[in-house]
Amino acid sequence: MWESVKEFASEFFVTGDPLIYGADVSIVLSMIAIVSVLTYFKKWGWLWREWLTTVDHKKIGIMYILASVLMLFRGGVDALLMRAQLVMPEMQFLSGDHYNQIFTTHGVIMILFMAMPLMFGLFNVIVPLQLGARDVAFPFLNALSFWLFFSGAMLFNLSFVIGGSPDAGWLAYPPYSELAFNPGPGQDFYIWGIQISGIGSLMTGINFIVTILKVRAPGLTLMKMPMFSWSVLSSCIAIVFAFPILTVTLALLFIDRYLGGHFFTLDGGGNPMMYINLIWMWGHPEVYIIVLPAFGIFSEIVATFSRKKLFGYKSMVFAMIIISVLSFLVWAHHFFTMGSGADVNAFFAVTTMLIAIPTGVKVFNWLFTMFRGKITFETPMLWTVGIIPNFVIGGMTGVLLSVAPADFQYHNSYFLVAHFHQVIIAGVVFGFFAGLYYWWPKIFGFMLNERIGRWAFWLWNIGFYLCFMPQYALGLMGMTRRLYTYGWDKGWFEMNLVSTIGAVIMGAAFLVQIWDIAHSIKHMKKDTTGDPWNARTLEWSIPSPAPFYNFAVMPQVTSQDDWHERKLRIEQGLEKPAKVELEPIHMPKNSGIPIVMSMFWFFVGFGLIFDWLWMAVPGFIGVLACMVAHSFNYDTDYYITVEEIKRTEAEAGRVIT
Repeated sequence: MWESVKEFASEFFVTGDPLIYGADVSIVLSMIAIVSVLTYFKKWGWLWREWLTTVDHKKIGIMYILASVLMLFRGGVDALLMRAQLVMPEMQFLSGDHYNQIFTTHGVIMILFMAMPLMFGLFNVIVPLQLGARDVAFPFLNALSFWLFFSGAMLFNLSFVIGGSPDAGWLAYPPYSELAFNPGPGQDFYIWGIQISGIGSLMTGINFIVTILKVRAPGLTLMKMPMFSWSVLSSCIAIVFAFPILTVTLALLFIDRYLGGHFFTLDGGGNPMMYINLIWMWGHPEVYIIVLPAFGIFSEIVATFSRKKLFGYKSMVFAMIIISVLSFLVWAHHFFTMGSGADVNAFFAVTTMLIAIPTGVKVFNWLFTMFRGKITFETPMLWTVGIIPNFVIGGMTGVLLSVAPADFQYHNSYFLVAHFHQVIIAGVVFGFFAGLYYWWPKIFGFMLNERIGRWAFWLWNIGFYLCFMPQYALGLMGMTRRLYTYGWDKGWFEMNLVSTIGAVIMGAAFLVQIWDIAHSIKHMKKDTTGDPWNARTLEWSIPSPAPFYNFAVMPQVTSQDDWHERKLRIEQGLEKPAKVELEPIHMPKNSGIPIVMSMFWFFVGFGLIFDWLWMAVPGFIGVLACMVAHSFNYDTDYYITVEEIKRTEAEAGRVIT
């Protein structure tokens, strides 16, 4: 009996690696600490009522942001482990198998479990406030989206200590991701972690399209919307067309592995290149899904800190919509070398060059907005200005990669790795950092420290250039990605050493940002104005942090940048603050069904990973039961009384008569 238990444990848990044992200990200690703190301060009921069952878009957004910070730490540690292995030739820090697992999990976590939730967090907190709405169109669906994302992320990360991490690369190309070459549970963790979180992402896309189209304040036409809301709309349009492709692709791969299908196995009549086409039909739109909201953030920040209306508003709108459409016509540039022929390569080369045009339009619009503006360089503006040269370099190297004959040299090399990170880190992650610094007082009600924020900015940028500029040279020198070691005779040592130093500096920059948050909490400088940046859009017209109902009275929008225009009219004596007449506010009730349903989805995924139908089938029944329970729940809303509105507004320093 004891021997059977030991044998099961040795196969079920990941053993034999000191790094894994360290992770086991840290996970256990963290769980004990969390449970102890909640128990000591008697916060279990508060946690359940205020957070786990909330449908408030602002709290859901904060949970997305917290989850993305945790994933940034995990993905960043993976990156540092890879750079430690490559810092010198013939290093033995990581084995080849362990290195494969780490670069696989690093890619998946950073794109799907860090960038996406950070993006969704800003969607959730800011978009309803910019639209003058009291919540998203479907609050229950919004909560379910978050918990499905979180369940999928936890399921994927669990593979680190149970079963073993996936090791077929972040896009899991067959045949290596097929059962014959990858029989362990790691690849199934990959499939089900992404599938479950992907369902949540698709729901978010649908929810925000409906919110933007149907839940705007009176007078807020589409062409008066803030640019960030436009960027969210264009991103969500891409989501609803791209994520079903991912869902189907991973479902086919799971059928191959679980039911003996042969969609992607050559020996059974399948074709691995079909998988690669499908995964990139999702994968390249995914890049634009996460970068388009960053473009919206830059547009908001540039206008605010240049004290000018955004230059070329209509051209920016059209550029974003064009990008969301063209993003579905460029996927084959990821494999010019597959042998499709000159005609196919020429078509995708041209579409790739075309998509650079609307991207370039936005850069010029930001520059012309700054031209002759009264620019101030607070931390959000520093990030935005620093991003422009970064993103221009990323775009230029992307155009180089779009030249099909040249791509035969660049393909699969570190030149491509550098380009990808130039766009994703310098374009997406830095963009979301800019958004966090900009909207932090609106989300949390206090300011971050400017001096520490500037330190973080410079460390991130210096570290980034040191890390990735040498990788362009390494790619041209012949270093291919996915190498876990190399010889002294290659001549790559110096560049890899500099690259690793840059990665360490970026790790230090992340710690400085955590210090910034801790320091700002300790020495809290509250935002008592609701508009610390003298900004232009509706979210700055209400107290910070926003009350749970957002707007005591629905705003009446008359122009683009309506809040800025209203401030000017009041300042010039052309308008006086109007007397408001309060009415009870209709709001959705909290619900525990989303978190419970996501737990059942977790059981479905975990059961199918280990072929435990005794767990998967009840889990699926639980999902159906939650759907039925919600269908017959009619007690889903309530009204906030006028007296409570007045009390809440008075506590925020606003007297309503």
